[in-house]
Parts: sequence; structure tokens; C-alpha cells
Amino acid sequence: MTGPEAAGTADGRATGSAWEAVAKVLDTFGAGAYLADERGHIIGVNAGAEQLLARPAAGMVGRDSHDLLHRNRYGETIPRIQCPIRESMLSGGTAQGTEEWMERGDGSLLGISWLATPCVIGDRPTTLVLFHALGRAAPPGELPVQATASLSELERLALLAETTTTLTSTLDVDEAVRRLVRLVVPRLADWAVIDLITERDEVWRTAVVQVEDGALVHREELEGAMPPVPEESPMPLSRALRGVASTLAGPETYQGPPDSGIAVEQRRLFDATGMHSAAIAPIRGLREVLGALTLGRSERPERFTVADLTLLEDITRRAGLALDNARLYQRQRTVAETMQRHLLPQLPRLPGPGMTARYLPAPDASQVGGDWYDAFVLADGATALVVGDVVGHDLDAAAGMAQLRNMLRAYAWSQQEPPSRIVERLDNAALHVTEVSMATMVLARMTVTDTGLYELTWTNAGHPPPLLVTRDGVAHYLTEGHGLLLGIEGGRPRTDATAALPPGSTLVLYTDGLIEDRGHSVDEGLERLRRHAASLAHRPLQSFTDQLLKRARPPGNEDDVALLAVRIPT
Repeated sequence: MTGPEAAGTADGRATGSAWEAVAKVLDTFGAGAYLADERGHIIGVNAGAEQLLARPAAGMVGRDSHDLLHRNRYGETIPRIQCPIRESMLSGGTAQGTEEWMERGDGSLLGISWLATPCVIGDRPTTLVLFHALGRAAPPGELPVQATASLSELERLALLAETTTTLTSTLDVDEAVRRLVRLVVPRLADWAVIDLITERDEVWRTAVVQVEDGALVHREELEGAMPPVPEESPMPLSRALRGVASTLAGPETYQGPPDSGIAVEQRRLFDATGMHSAAIAPIRGLREVLGALTLGRSERPERFTVADLTLLEDITRRAGLALDNARLYQRQRTVAETMQRHLLPQLPRLPGPGMTARYLPAPDASQVGGDWYDAFVLADGATALVVGDVVGHDLDAAAGMAQLRNMLRAYAWSQQEPPSRIVERLDNAALHVTEVSMATMVLARMTVTDTGLYELTWTNAGHPPPLLVTRDGVAHYLTEGHGLLLGIEGGRPRTDATAALPPGSTLVLYTDGLIEDRGHSVDEGLERLRRHAASLAHRPLQSFTDQLLKRARPPGNEDDVALLAVRIPT
């Protein structure tokens, strides 16, 4: 046979007399056929394939046949290593099968029987795939009839692998619940019900979800608080929530006199959903029972069997580990955020200037870090302004930050000295009485001159420079007074710098999380911050600060951010 050319004709079919002849013969049998190259890309289709798949040839030629067509019975793309049609292409042998699925142009699924065989057209190795329809295509959103059949062993293993991958990739409890529902409905059931036990041992019906017209719909009127778990009840959900066993149930299970409030809610659930069969399994964490998963069938006629409980238990075992990890992470985050709130100070109320501060935690490392800000009135009436960063993003960094902050407050209050001398004292003491390895900071004194103008005197220990923005939108950095970061022995004496703060201007002290971005230089980050600050100069101070954080912080930033802004009165 002579092969089709690499290019297609105007209607998308591969050229070449040999292929055209084969296509015409196949058309007489009513079979669909496509020809794929060694990569699995379609290089020719016949009229039967266009008709069966409701796709024009031009929309198929050149496309990857697996990505475009091959689906499982639920309309999901099959992993490449699990696709028998693709496997036959790669192996170079002849293979055939039934009960496979292809996606049509309108999104519906077509059940097929198929045969794939290698052939050589011209000098190119190709694969000819023939397929017949097993029945009518399932309309978009309608479940194929075969979706109610029991899963094969391969499909069960694939589902468990997908469950592990899908659930362990999130540390958010609510998102884990949503993913769990999508894994089991409609693949295994028409309904999914998830009951979780809170940290206060209260039961909460977190999700009641059904498949309706191909979409997952929450029945919110059935969700919410549940009665407590009875200690001796033999009823299925009560046993599951105590971690006793998995059980099959039906509406008849709860028709007798209820033995607990949970039994009352279960009768209400069966009445409202129309479920005729349910399988209930406990969701166990490493140390405790976290809840229960109920799968229900109302539309498909098959009842759950004892064999189904084994798969359900495998799923809930994986769900329990994922939910346990998510809860532990959220618990740590809550502790870290509480600790951070207690470590960061209350700002003083000043008679003239406005002042505000923000702290944004790092997305990882338990949401606590070593960035901090501080502001307090000194014994001589001046206002101390501080922003700093202890190296690290963990509880050790936060503890080191607290040590430095408290020591700095003590020195600044007791010693009537310039900022540079205060920081020198802090640096010398920190080397001997703290476990802080390195830190950066800016310490400034804001005072009012005899003429009523505001003035800033500061020293900088390896920190990004303060930014001063006039009321007219002129922004520049205060780069003087710069010295080595804290924690380096044998450094040169530190220096101070002084600048006037014009009426209506805004002083911005910040940490490096606001300017550093992977793939961009620090200078680019500084310029981005300066530009945004200048454009926001007319905003009220609270709005200025919020918008500056929103606009200037790099989207991929993984560091925490502390920001202190002072608005000089006009």
C-alpha cells in the first residue's frame, strides 16, 4: 500500500490513493476507522468515523488520538498507561476489545468494540484502528448505562491510586471533602454523604451530594449539625462514627423506633434522597475516628453488596489519612497565627501622625516567621519606629524575633542615644544572650522640630531601605545610614542619617517579602514598590497600605511580610 502524505486535503483527510481506497471499503461496512502515526496522531479518517464520532475530519487529523477520543465509561481521560488502544499502537501488534469509550464532538460518549492493527503505508509505520458502535451514544451529561456495572479489578486499583494522589495533594479540609465527593460520585454511587466529627466531638453533616443531569448538586437542607454519637447504638451510622465497622443499609434499616437522634436524621435522609441501598464506612485517622462516608444509590438499580465494602474501606482509609494531615496542618496554622498576633504589638495613638501596620504570614512553615514591626513612644517624647527580619520561617525565628524586639525596646527606652548606638548595643548583646544567628532591621526616631516639622533619624542594619512618598506622588528611598546586618562580629561602627518628613508624606517601612521575587532582581522589586506607592499617595492611609500590599507583593512570594506606614499630618 502506498501511504498518505504528511499533509491533509482541504477536508482534513489524509491524501494518498491507498488510504482513499481502504477508506471507501471500510465505509461500505459502516465501520469507523482512523489511521495513526507512530506518535498516535491521527493522519487519516474515513466517513464512518466522521459520522459515528460527530466530528469533521479536519477536526481530527493532526490531533493526538488518545487525548481527543479515548475515555473511560465516566467520560474521563484514561491515563495513557491504562489505555488498551494506545498500548496496542505502541506494541506494534494486533489487538481488539469491547466496552471502550470514545468522546464524540458534542461531548457525548460512544461505546465501541475495536480492533487495532499495524500497517505500513508508504515508508511510515502506522496503526489502523477500526471501531463499531455498541449502541446509541449517551447524551452529554447523561451517565452511560455501563456506569452502573461493577468496577473491574484494574479500575479499582486505578481509583485507589487516584484517591491517594488527589487527597494527599491538599492540606485544606474543605477541599479534601470536595475532592472525595468527586472521586466516588457518580463513579460508585448516586449519592455521597460525609459526616465529620469536630475537635469538640460534635458531628457535622458536611456534605450531602447527588448527581443530577451529570452535575454534582449539594442538598444544603440536609447538611449541618447532627445529634451526638450514641455509645451503644447498633445502627450502621452510629457504629461507623464509633469506628466499629462498615455496614450496608437501606430505608428499611431505620423504619423501626429510633434509638437515637442520629437514627432520626438517617430516616430523614433516606426519605429525602430516595436511596434504596447504602454502604457506610468509618473514616479513621491515625489516632481517632474522624467521621463516616455513606454512598447511596437511588437511580441505578443495583444494591451495594458486602464486596463493595472492601473498596469503600480502602477509600475511607486513604481519606482518613488525608483529612488527618489537613486537620493537623490547620491546627498548627491556628496556633501559629495566635502566637503571631500576640507577638506583634499594638500601635501607639499619636496626636498628629497616622499610623498603621500589616503582617502577612508565609504560605508555608506553619504561617509564622521572623518578620516584625514595632512602634512606641520613648521617654523623651520621640516615637521609635522599627521593622526587622530574623532569618528563618519557623517557630525558632518567631521566638528569636520576640527576644530581639523586647531587648530593643528596653535599650531604646533606657538609653537616650542615637539609633545607631542602640542597634550596636543590641547587636553585641544578641551575640551572647540569644540564639538569633542573623537579622536585619531599621530603627528610626521620629521627632518634631521647634518649627513644628517632622524629622526622621534612622540607622539601617542590612535591611531594605525605607520609602518616603510625598503627597504629590514623588517617591524615593532613604538609602543613607546603611550598615551590616546583625550577627556579624567585627563590623564597622554604625551610622545615622536624618531626613525631613514633608507634610502629608507617607513613610513606609517593610520587609523583603514585599520586594523579593524568584526570577526578578531586588532592584526590580524595589522599583515596583516605589511605582505603586507613588500611584497611591492620594489614598487614605488604610487604603494606601492595603492596596500597596495587594499590588506590590509578588504573586509567587513565599515569604512573610511586615509593613509599617506613617502618614505625616498636613
